[in-house]
Amino acid sequence: MKIVAKTDKGKIRENNQDAYAVGELPGEVAWAVVCDGMGGYAGGDIASKLAVKVISEKITSCYNEKMRDSSIKNLLDSAITAANIEVYDMAYAHAKLSGMGTTVVCAIVRGDDVYIAYAGDSRAYIATKEELRQITTDHSFVQDLVNKGQLTPDEAEHHPNKNYITRAVGIEKQIDVDFVQDVLHDDDVLILCTDGLSNYVSREDLVKDLSDGQYYAFADRLVKRANSNGGGDNITVVAMAK
Repeated sequence: MKIVAKTDKGKIRENNQDAYAVGELPGEVAWAVVCDGMGGYAGGDIASKLAVKVISEKITSCYNEKMRDSSIKNLLDSAITAANIEVYDMAYAHAKLSGMGTTVVCAIVRGDDVYIAYAGDSRAYIATKEELRQITTDHSFVQDLVNKGQLTPDEAEHHPNKNYITRAVGIEKQIDVDFVQDVLHDDDVLILCTDGLSNYVSREDLVKDLSDGQYYAFADRLVKRANSNGGGDNITVVAMAK
C-alpha cells in the first residue's frame, strides 16, 4: 500500500487547525485519520490533534488480523466515540475551549476492502482513471437540504451556508458515527481530505491530478491546486493506493 499525505494552512488562515495520521498494520493493512478542527484560534487545533491521537491509538492497539468486517466497523466506531468523549471533556473542563470540536474521517484498507467511519464534512473519495466517487455523505446543513429535495447537488456546492456542519466530534456528549464499506481495485486511489480541498478543487481537476499514476505526487499536487484556487482554508490530503 502506498500512502502519501500533506497538510497546509492555506493562504488565508493564520494557523492550521487540521490534523492527520497514517500508518500500517500487520497483514499489509493501512489506516488513516483526518480531522478538521473548529472552535476558536486555539480550540480547533487542540480538538483535531486530540481526536487524531485518540483514534490512532485505538486503531493501532485494538486491530488484529482475524477481525471480521463487523469488528472493524465496531473498532472505528469505538475509536471515534472515545475521541468524542476526550474532546468533549476537555472543552467542558476549560472555559476557553468551550464549543471546540472537529470533523473526522478515518479509514482502514485491508486487501480490496475499504472501511470508512466519519462525522462532519471531511470526505472520502475513490478515484479511478475515469471518475471520482464520493463515498461519504456530508453531515451539513446544505446536505440535509439536498436530502430533502430542496437543493440540487450543484446548488449545494455554491450555497453560502455550505460550511455549516451538523455533526462533529466533541460538540455533544454522544456522537452518531456513520460507516461505509467499499472496494479499492488495483490502480484506484482512496482520498481522505478536509473541506479545504473539496471546497477549492473541482471534481474534474481532482480526477485530472490523480490520473497519471504518480502516487507519491498526489498529496502535494492537490494541496498546490487548492492553494492556487485561493487557499481559503486549511488543506489536508491523504492518498492511499494499492
